[in-house]
Amino acid sequence: MGPVSGLVLFAVVWAMVFFVVLPLRMVSQGDVGEVVPGTHKSAPANPQIKRKAKITTLWAFGIWAILAGIIWSGAIGVRDIDWFDRMAPLDQG
Repeated sequence: MGPVSGLVLFAVVWAMVFFVVLPLRMVSQGDVGEVVPGTHKSAPANPQIKRKAKITTLWAFGIWAILAGIIWSGAIGVRDIDWFDRMAPLDQG
């Protein structure tokens, strides 16, 4: 895995973790009782995006490190997920 592949893998993992972290501890405007005109009651009262981005980065780095370690070790390769045998055999010469 090259540096660009590593960055792309980190970006994908970060985005997936961010979507998991976003709804955690979310308090809606309806819960607080102060709905801003033009918004829904379910809109967050205090989204805490910066805090959630930091949490996401920490978790994403850990998950990325595990996935990158598996890829670099060679334990799982592209041919391991070729379930329909579409790739050519290795010993073609």
